[in-house]
Amino acid sequence: MRIYDISLPISPAIPVWLGDPPVVLERISSMDAGAHDNVSRLECSVHTGTHVDAPHHFLNDGRTVDTLSLDVLTGSVQVIRIPDEVGLITSAILDQAKVRAGTLRLLLKTRNSSIWGNSASEFVRDFVALSIDGADWLVKTGVKLVGIDYLSIAPFKQSLPIHRALLEPGIVILEGLDLRAISPGFYDLYCLPLNLVGSDGGSRTRCVDRIKKSCRKACRI
Repeated sequence: MRIYDISLPISPAIPVWLGDPPVVLERISSMDAGAHDNVSRLECSVHTGTHVDAPHHFLNDGRTVDTLSLDVLTGSVQVIRIPDEVGLITSAILDQAKVRAGTLRLLLKTRNSSIWGNSASEFVRDFVALSIDGADWLVKTGVKLVGIDYLSIAPFKQSLPIHRALLEPGIVILEGLDLRAISPGFYDLYCLPLNLVGSDGGSRTRCVDRIKKSCRKACRI
């Protein structure tokens, strides 16, 4: 059983959404400076790097990240490859993608994945994202979790309608994935956001954001 880590490393060099605070990772107690231990301080948005969006992010309805069901965040997942020429993932694109009937968790691998291989530290505006009719397609087909390989599921400056279309019916949005090493297929997903009480989102630690792939490419829960 091979385990893949699909989370982004968190450091001050990671790109963040325009207007979000940059990552601060600061050593406040240093053994090199004579302290008896090393202690660091982390400051960042809860939407930094690989993270989930709770409904409260755009709906202000009290459905915060600590209320998300672990039954949705863990389990069988399908990864599909969106062709590089596609800039907007529409319902027509999803119709052609051979999403298996009954799929509850879906990860969208796009040309965005190449961004992470370039060690980019600047925010990219023309990333591949989901259209509003693509969001409606996911709702109608019963998807409960959708993930994508950049910092937003929605195109730049079009966040509100697409996020609301997904979050209103309770679809969990997983953003900032690193899918470079992941081939299309079926896997087990373990997506465990930090248990931040009352938060609209949750970044995750590297050790728990993983997917497993069996030798037969079958999903195992």
